Amino acid sequence: MTRHALISGASIAGPALAHELTMRGWRTTIVERAPQLRDEGQNIDIRGTGREVARRMGIEDEIRAANTTEVGLRFVDERGSTIAEFPAGENDTDGPTAELEILRGEMARILYERTRGSTEYRFDEQIADLTDHGDHVTARLASGEDLDADLVVVAEGTRSRTRELVVPEVGLNELGMYMAYLTIPRLPDDDRWWRWHHALGSRSVSLRPDNLGTTRAMLIFLSDVRGLEALSREDQAMILRRTFADVGWQAPRVLDALDDASMYFDGIAQAKLPRWSRGRTVLLGDAAWSAGPFGTGTSLALTGAYILAGELDRQDDPRRALIRYEELMRPFVDRAQSVRPGMLRAMNPRTAPGRKLQRLAFGVAAQASGKFGGLLDRFGRPPSDAIELPDYPVDRRIGV
Repeated sequence: MTRHALISGASIAGPALAHELTMRGWRTTIVERAPQLRDEGQNIDIRGTGREVARRMGIEDEIRAANTTEVGLRFVDERGSTIAEFPAGENDTDGPTAELEILRGEMARILYERTRGSTEYRFDEQIADLTDHGDHVTARLASGEDLDADLVVVAEGTRSRTRELVVPEVGLNELGMYMAYLTIPRLPDDDRWWRWHHALGSRSVSLRPDNLGTTRAMLIFLSDVRGLEALSREDQAMILRRTFADVGWQAPRVLDALDDASMYFDGIAQAKLPRWSRGRTVLLGDAAWSAGPFGTGTSLALTGAYILAGELDRQDDPRRALIRYEELMRPFVDRAQSVRPGMLRAMNPRTAPGRKLQRLAFGVAAQASGKFGGLLDRFGRPPSDAIELPDYPVDRRIGV
């Protein structure tokens, strides 16, 4: 009998898991709360183990073809003059810009196109309740329909609403950093460099190129106030205007675009859970282990999806597979979650002396090797290849 997996979340981890499970003979259904595939989002990089998973999935060339065209990172002052320059990496791990750099929406599109012929997608739908019967799980959907599955996977974001059904009473570790991601019109002087300006008061503005003819902007600030991500878009825009009103460089341009630009606003948080599964239900991706701000999320999502599918194929008892999946992923996730609020404050100084030291560190790192990754490693970013990827041969391939 064909086994059935119900997956909640159509971003990256969910479709990646669906791809790997259908390759191994499973039937897969994905429910997604949004009414359609979400194409918003900033740059994501695919490094180390995540890149090897993409290679084994057969999507590495598609990712490369959708590259953002970014050539590296320049830290700039309030006049736009370069303080330090870090060219894009030439391998899996070096550089702030990875060799495989892609927009989150483009990555989601690639995975969707790869799976939509073999996976049933249900948009504008979500799981409302779960009942584990021991030999299968019944999911009650928000529409009132019941779906039976051999396995239910919650592959949602950091602030997953469904996670509570698997691991109750989860408390997030809020890091005190807020980010607003916006897509704004490209101007003639926007080049292929990621440009980043740090202002006083633990505030920063960055602009990044994309491959779609627009520019991706970020407004970043530290705050002791919690819960701003839950406010309305209008209130968030007001906070951004007040917070960045006196910040120079390109901040006025970004603020002027607030009314018309698509925007995603969130507080950076970590999910540190005592376990990732219960019975035949399991968490995957940021819903299980949201790591923080240093760009490991996509590689973790791809790696977790690959290992979970491989263990489900290898183990006769799916509950044993879920335990083994967590045993293999935990060390990698623990290293990814080593970021502390103090590290973020050091990277985003509040005072002029602190910013002077920051710029000095950037300059020294650029002159020494031109590799920003080494500097980030000192602040706690884990190596992207810090896990030995198991080999899961696929013996029962089907067309996908």
